Amino acid sequence: MKKSDIKILLVDDEPDILEIVGYNLKTEGYQVITAENGADGVKLAKKHKPQLIILDVMMPEMDGIEACEQIRNIAGLEETIITFLTARGEDYSQVAGFDAGADDYITKPIKPKVLVSKVKALLRRFKEESGSSNILKIGELVIDRDQYKVIKDGQELVLPRKEFELLSLLTSKPGKVFKREDILDKVWGNEVVVGGRTIDVHIRKLREKIGDDSFKTVKGVGYKFVI
Repeated sequence: MKKSDIKILLVDDEPDILEIVGYNLKTEGYQVITAENGADGVKLAKKHKPQLIILDVMMPEMDGIEACEQIRNIAGLEETIITFLTARGEDYSQVAGFDAGADDYITKPIKPKVLVSKVKALLRRFKEESGSSNILKIGELVIDRDQYKVIKDGQELVLPRKEFELLSLLTSKPGKVFKREDILDKVWGNEVVVGGRTIDVHIRKLREKIGDDSFKTVKGVGYKFVI
């Protein structure tokens, strides 16, 4: 997908943020739509169907948490990336955002160039896949879901089934934070999980094989795969 085809909705009640962030994203070639409150943000999200939404948390009329919850219920926006942009860096605020359906969290103040880099990372999941839909190429990894095969730097890695399924889940949406309960449900399902740190053990093994920097822990929430 070309940059000129990507729509980003920026919702913040601070005019300076809208102007500065909006300018930098437009300079990169993205289409940028802005709103000054959560209620307008929901309406514009429904109208324009953006690929990425950047939401402030504290806003008039409707805060970012409520706006995020409503957006997640709009048909056609299930795969839209939602990230919060806010000065509130407390763990409880982040958890509330993730519970509402957000994919990531950016804390103000942030330099425009850093924000643009963050946006690029979040949008990587929208790159068109080449070849079979069951073969995912991401960074230095090739993941063949049909054959349960992982290749890194041209070398095939041997992964037990659960490690493979966990890796496949996290890499399906780079940058998205998967909550622990969702990981357990999608990877282990109804199977009996021995001990509460089963996910942590599997993540540790994947870090040893894939690379420690590829997996980020979001305290109190879960894990995400980063490129």
